[in-house]
Amino acid sequence: MTESAEASTSTPERVIRRRPKNRRAQIAATSAAAFGSLGYHGVSMEDIATRVGISSAALYRHYPSKYALFRAEVLRLGEATVAAVGLPPEAADWAPERRLGHVIDRVIADTITNRPTVTLTRWELRYLEAPDREILDGQFRTAIGAVSDLIGALRPQLVHRDLRVLSVTIFSVISGIGDHHAALPVKPLTAVLNSAAWSIARAELPEPAEPTRGPRAVEIPQSFKHELLLKKAVELFHQRGYPNVSVEDIAMAAELSAASAVYRYYRSKSDLLAAAFRRAADRMAGAIGPATTTNTPAEALSTLIDLYVAGSFAERELTYVYYAEFSHVPVEERTMLRNIQRMIVAEWVKLLVQVRPELSPAQARILVQSSFSLVVDLGRVFGDEDRSCPQDRVISLLETILYGAPR
Repeated sequence: MTESAEASTSTPERVIRRRPKNRRAQIAATSAAAFGSLGYHGVSMEDIATRVGISSAALYRHYPSKYALFRAEVLRLGEATVAAVGLPPEAADWAPERRLGHVIDRVIADTITNRPTVTLTRWELRYLEAPDREILDGQFRTAIGAVSDLIGALRPQLVHRDLRVLSVTIFSVISGIGDHHAALPVKPLTAVLNSAAWSIARAELPEPAEPTRGPRAVEIPQSFKHELLLKKAVELFHQRGYPNVSVEDIAMAAELSAASAVYRYYRSKSDLLAAAFRRAADRMAGAIGPATTTNTPAEALSTLIDLYVAGSFAERELTYVYYAEFSHVPVEERTMLRNIQRMIVAEWVKLLVQVRPELSPAQARILVQSSFSLVVDLGRVFGDEDRSCPQDRVISLLETILYGAPR
């Protein structure tokens, strides 16, 4: 028998497939990306298993449920954030500026590394069970408090309220990269976030004005069912999350006799969500024309800032829903909405680059996106009742982020 014949008749060598040592980390990263892009309710354990390339049974050996996977990844980010604001023992001899710089650098690096999980943490937290939400809230209070103390050491004249506003703003601007897919290499992305964080740390906040009457709540007559349904739907989507709201819930909130009455005005619950998104997009797009009729790019950009902040304050729930529920918009609507979003961002970016020619369009886009999400974040943290962050302060902070220093 020839050597080749012997080879053909010999028993093939058995291939041993070994489980990767980092399988659990691989599952966590994959699930974070899936939850971040499709929402917690838009992903199943089977979807995650397919993305990882394992069976559902293998996935369940690592995590007993989708919630366990969601919880573990969110709390892991909370722990990482607390670790990022810690200082090494030798920092006791550092100047305040160096200590703050060290923490800003670590928070930026950690956020870039965990960008998919940052997306998940920013918009899906309502689905955490109460005890887990308390843990996460405590983690972020610790992180915000640590950065507040570091800014306070650098600027001891500031009161606690202002230090907290600046700390929340720094975290918002850095974590804002989780709200979009704008691509920028790590080095220039780090540089633009670092510069923005330092501009905020040094910002002079205007003194809070005396409480003024906010936008008057308009009672929509029952006869205007189309508007009333949209208003009640947005309120419920904001409170509970889109997947947890039924057409029956919306009908009850609008004082309709039955869910079937909703279908006289909207084809489905998703049609209501799409209508809300179109309204938010139209509000932002509609501001561009009046703003750009002014004399200079700086004036146009300042007008856009004023109009965006005013609109967001007037419709807090709608602005939040616009960020939190995009994955639930009907597929046929997404392309149209994304095109409007791109046009809005492009107009802001064009103006910002004209005001700050040292910025590339990609860097300007990061700052614009961070400014949009900051308004939502400040509303979530401080609300309308807390005088720490009224409208004029929010405008000032957006100017600081975009222009690089207080104007």
